[in-house]
Amino acid sequence: MKLPMNIDKPSICEIVSEEQGVRVDKYVSQHYPDVSRTRVQKLISDGYVKVNGNIVRARYKLENGDKITIEVPPALPSALQAEDIPLNLLYEDDELLVIDKPAGLTVHPAPGHSSHTLVNALLSHLSELPDSGEERPGIVHRLDKDTSGVMVIAKNITAQENLMDQFKARTVVKRYQVLVQGHLTPKEGVIEAPVGRDPRHRQQMAVVPESRGREATTEYTVIRYVGNFTLLEVRPVSGRTHQIRVHLKAIGFPVAGDKVYGVKAAPLKRQFVHAAIIGFVLPSTGEYREFTSPLPEDLRQALEAIEALS
Repeated sequence: MKLPMNIDKPSICEIVSEEQGVRVDKYVSQHYPDVSRTRVQKLISDGYVKVNGNIVRARYKLENGDKITIEVPPALPSALQAEDIPLNLLYEDDELLVIDKPAGLTVHPAPGHSSHTLVNALLSHLSELPDSGEERPGIVHRLDKDTSGVMVIAKNITAQENLMDQFKARTVVKRYQVLVQGHLTPKEGVIEAPVGRDPRHRQQMAVVPESRGREATTEYTVIRYVGNFTLLEVRPVSGRTHQIRVHLKAIGFPVAGDKVYGVKAAPLKRQFVHAAIIGFVLPSTGEYREFTSPLPEDLRQALEAIEALS
């Protein structure tokens, strides 16, 4: 069944529970697989889903025979516009695509930045994207604006849910190349520290007490030393906002070229963080695949310049 979402007037759908003890958000999602769980939970929290005429919470456990009424509100006009922004496609099938994102491209719209994003480019490339109920259709993970490298994008709700589950289960392989100031030792290590909003600078993240942050783990291996810098392979186990940059700053080895958490490095015009490898199971076949992105020209030239000066 499909839940009518892109409509210009309210619509009401009804289903009767044939199960016992299942959460209402899960049950509705199972019956309407074209709508994301996030969207269903938003409808419930906004009071558009009732059980036997009563507003319920997402965790409400259904009884066999419960009548579920879903009032679908009219769709709000989207500010998203398709833009003809070139995409470097590494792979594409019916479920997803993998791209090599350039530095300088924001992933999704945000306040004050509603255009020239990856989402705008995707709307031009694809005839349709999953309706996730927010301004980031198809996006299952993100890279910072000034981070380059591989990203996976879902083309439908089923693929989006599948990929999001893989990220939540931490089975997705993510390997970054990162340049930090100083000679980092030992040559292998694990950084474990909670990450949350910086209490003094609310637009930034920081290592914070466990009570105010979310657990975060970052693994690293030294690739080589370049002058007074260290080139690392970094493997974030969790996926917190700005995690790599914040964790490396916390141990005293800030990212080269990072204007927020790191240090200036003359040859660099942006942070030296590149998503080199991503690996996951294809929702369409169940096959594990890895996709790679070579180090971009600007970062390669910066490495050569630093090496020449040392």
